[in-house]
Amino acid sequence: MYHFLNPEQQPMKSFVPGPDRKREFRDALGRFATGITVVTTMTPDGPVGITANSFASVSLDPPIVLWSIGRHSRRFAAFAGCEHFAVHVLGAEQIELSQRFARVGQAFDGLPHDLNDAGVPLLGDCLSRFECVRISGHEGGDHLIVVARVTAATLRDGEPLLFFGGGYGRFDDGSNVTPSM
Repeated sequence: MYHFLNPEQQPMKSFVPGPDRKREFRDALGRFATGITVVTTMTPDGPVGITANSFASVSLDPPIVLWSIGRHSRRFAAFAGCEHFAVHVLGAEQIELSQRFARVGQAFDGLPHDLNDAGVPLLGDCLSRFECVRISGHEGGDHLIVVARVTAATLRDGEPLLFFGGGYGRFDDGSNVTPSM
């Protein structure tokens, strides 16, 4: 059963995405709620991380995931060339961690973390974590799509940190929603 939070549905607006409609296209994409991750890797200059909501599962057998990084990012070179990385799925209480890595890639200063056998920085207390080995990178317009095999995973119970419409949010368990018929 579907629950509509807005019983007075707004009419849909149609447009053709293009250079002059980037804002509208971004707004349309922002209507898809996603989880928030922090992706980490090690560089010769030290650990680097970036907040990303472009994470997705590809395959259970073998275990494969993907994520995308924008070519405009100052951290693009670190992730475009890395062989090993980790994807950390954040819990609802980890907004500050998300914001920390959204602003600056060298956000590890003063942040406790471990290193796995491949030297990848691992953050604690995330809802789940996927330690990965890169399989391939694919052109995706202004992004690089990174596909990887998961070599280790961890998880805990908790509520996810969500991103919707350009802002953070939390999961509503539906207890305050009246079903529509």
